[in-house]
Amino acid sequence: MSEEQAQQLLYQMQMLEGHLSELTQREGTIMSIIREASSAIQSLKTIDTKTDNETLVPVGLGTFIKTKTVPNEKLILNIGAGIAIEKDKDSAINFLELRLKEMQVALQETSNQKQQISASLEQGKQQMEQMLAASRSKK
Repeated sequence: MSEEQAQQLLYQMQMLEGHLSELTQREGTIMSIIREASSAIQSLKTIDTKTDNETLVPVGLGTFIKTKTVPNEKLILNIGAGIAIEKDKDSAINFLELRLKEMQVALQETSNQKQQISASLEQGKQQMEQMLAASRSKK
């Protein structure tokens, strides 16, 4: 391999490493969404819609407001792009479970992409080692 080919291989490996880093960040974001969706589903399942319940509502930075839920009250769901809709408890849980499944699929796809890139990086490292060994044997 020429020096130009070695430079090209090195550039490709750097690009792959950058993409791997982006996928790792995406994976972390997806995992956070999965944890949040799972927590929301569990919370909604414990709410009794027949009676008033006292609960804590997070307002940020570990601060909560004590409040009561009203029986048979609709929930407001932010479905993205600044759009919020009203749903009953069961419909809200179904919506969140659907989103959870979508996120699990996205997580699996991201994991598969990471594996492919890792394999390509490993192959590039082996090629680089072969190039170094060949250049040493010529000297």
